[in-house]
Amino acid sequence: MATDYDAPRKTDEELSEDSIEELKARRMDKNSGKVDVDEAEVAETFELPGADLSNEELSVRVLPRQADEFTCSRCFLVHHRSQLAFEKNGGLICRDCAA
Repeated sequence: MATDYDAPRKTDEELSEDSIEELKARRMDKNSGKVDVDEAEVAETFELPGADLSNEELSVRVLPRQADEFTCSRCFLVHHRSQLAFEKNGGLICRDCAA
């Protein structure tokens, strides 16, 4: 068994104080205050300042893919031709996916 020589040593009096029953009681007391909490449920209750966007409308103009753009066959994002890394089995791969 490894011994930690830097750890503070307990006296005989301190050793006798920590009986098995006391240790079990402490463990039960520590666990009695715990409640099973769903973290996702708790996170939903937090409201950030300025986070209410229920009355906002999002309007985005979508453009079709341009002649100098390609769709990556791995991430399915549209990139400019300058981001083309290579072509594999007829599919074009962007630099981000090739890395």
